Amino acid sequence: MKTSPAVPWLMLVSRSALFLLAQALIAAGFLLAGNAEPWYESARWWPFMAVAANIASLALLVWLFRREGERFWALLRFKRATLKGDLLWLAGSTVVSLPLAAAPMIFLAVALWGDRMVPVNLMFRPLPSWAFIFSFLFPLTIWFAELPTYFLYVMPRLAEQIKNGWAAWLIAAFVLAAQHIFLPFLPDGRFVLWRLGMFLPFALFVGLMIKLRPTLLPYLLIIHALADISTVLSYTMM
Repeated sequence: MKTSPAVPWLMLVSRSALFLLAQALIAAGFLLAGNAEPWYESARWWPFMAVAANIASLALLVWLFRREGERFWALLRFKRATLKGDLLWLAGSTVVSLPLAAAPMIFLAVALWGDRMVPVNLMFRPLPSWAFIFSFLFPLTIWFAELPTYFLYVMPRLAEQIKNGWAAWLIAAFVLAAQHIFLPFLPDGRFVLWRLGMFLPFALFVGLMIKLRPTLLPYLLIIHALADISTVLSYTMM
């Protein structure tokens, strides 16, 4: 079944909308419980927002690909025919991607606040032990939800619509970076800029690798999940 031209654009912003919706629901719970700062308090629980959005994204992807006559999980399989070349590309891209993932976060924090720990402390606030354990569902669910949304589903369909694969890559990568503004969303200009800028170089690079060599996607999904496991482990330092 042919999908409406609006669907890729809606999927482009779907995860940002899901993050905001999940945070609003958590904040509403704190408001009803009498918390004096329900929105600020809700931000502490951002891993729960991520898990909810990941599960919803998976459901949408499975449904949309099925409507188009494809099987989502089959598209994530490793390709034996391109294995050696994929591993070489992966090794080279990893050398570039690691500094792209780490350096902007520190540089921007120092530039905006003069202290790299200020935004970290805004985002990584203590959680109960049970919530910390639950947070491991965040990296375990993000691998099939985030990159596939932007680069497996959205990017090729935007490229077909606007007749420009490079523009589609830029749009998908920028919105991938921008979604982090809403995970969690704090109405603070510096925090918003930090969340956008810290992921933009990495999003552009990963999207470029997938555009140039689509068979890299399954490998990048695993690396993405492993990186986010380290993010969750940051809670142990709180």
